[in-house]
Amino acid sequence: MDSRAFSSLPVRRIEEHPLNPLPRGEWPATVPAVRQMLEEGLDLGPLTVLVGENGAGKSTLVEAVAEAFGLSVEGGTRDQVLHRTQVTESGLCDHLQLVRGVGGARDGVFLRAETMHGTFAYLANVNGQGGAYNFQSHGESFLEFLVARSGTRGLWIFDEAESALSFTGCMALLGRVRQLVAAGSQVVLSTHSPILAALPEARIYELGEWGLRPSEYDDLEMVRTWRLFLDAPQRFLRHLEP
Repeated sequence: MDSRAFSSLPVRRIEEHPLNPLPRGEWPATVPAVRQMLEEGLDLGPLTVLVGENGAGKSTLVEAVAEAFGLSVEGGTRDQVLHRTQVTESGLCDHLQLVRGVGGARDGVFLRAETMHGTFAYLANVNGQGGAYNFQSHGESFLEFLVARSGTRGLWIFDEAESALSFTGCMALLGRVRQLVAAGSQVVLSTHSPILAALPEARIYELGEWGLRPSEYDDLEMVRTWRLFLDAPQRFLRHLEP
């Protein structure tokens, strides 16, 4: 037996479902990273980070994994799976098979910055828990929601959380992520932020026109570009239209 089968991770690998393959000419299989994942599978570690430009497939992948795991596609836990304001997901989850570790936790939390306001409104309507969040800043409410559920041991998925957070907020999130992993949870995180990709224990995949590939932090195009910009921003700004 493959020794990886004894992993206790909630999801140790993502594969295409053998009984429901996705036609390669249909979106999102036309996205190189999604196509490669379908054809080769994708191994996950305790902390997996997906980086890449807009349209590379990061959100499509993490959303599909969240839905296949039984979480609300608009964010939250299994208890919020019925919450949906509009159907925008790709349908990729129907073609996925999640390979679970033996004894892996079944609980989970999906946090995506772009839909958190709606999630808080839903919580306020059903049990009065979410109303206070909408009177805080986006970043404050995001972090407080995370802290309130930090006792959940299982699969945590973050989709571009940096859009809600300042530099200080990103650093606070990194601290929380380390605590989650140390407590036995698994984290999958998609990001444009070199801050959120910086944890040395992360397994990093870079997505792009090539598909997806493992990468070291210092080799990421995102990291190299940010370093060049911060070192000499005028080098970039002089090319902008007046």
